[in-house]
Amino acid sequence: MTRKSRRLWLVLACLGCFAVATGLVLNAFSSSIVFFMAPSQVLKAPPASDRVIRLGGMVVAGSLRRSLEGQTPINQFEVTDGQAAIDVRYEGILPDLFREGQSVVALGTYRGGSAFIASEVLAKHDETYMPKEVAAALQRSGKWDPRFGKPPSSESLNSMARGATGGSNGR
Repeated sequence: MTRKSRRLWLVLACLGCFAVATGLVLNAFSSSIVFFMAPSQVLKAPPASDRVIRLGGMVVAGSLRRSLEGQTPINQFEVTDGQAAIDVRYEGILPDLFREGQSVVALGTYRGGSAFIASEVLAKHDETYMPKEVAAALQRSGKWDPRFGKPPSSESLNSMARGATGGSNGR
């Protein structure tokens, strides 16, 4: 084997190792990526039932229901983006800043037509803050333009969502 061919095989072996390492890293990242979705996006193209997503929107005023299963608090509420609303079920204590009519981001899985099962609920920290994903979803849906002031109230979003879908999950 000549010196030139040994060098070529060494370069090819290094490139092969680099390709395998890159593939392994990308595979590891793809399983841990969590996508943000608005309720209307979830209903149009439901994710796989084992796929973890972030669901963001406004909590529908008057939709919060609390109960207990044994010693575990169960919270159920609806989240809307102005076009659709999805039922969310969360086992645990909600954050202190959680309020009806405020923006929220829930991390969890969507179980087909039943409900979104949240493993974590994140609430905003003041009246003017809205997660950028929620604001972007409202802008994409045409329900809010930041040039014209604050985002719409939850009551107006509730009426828009109920008018568009007939209520949560078609109810």
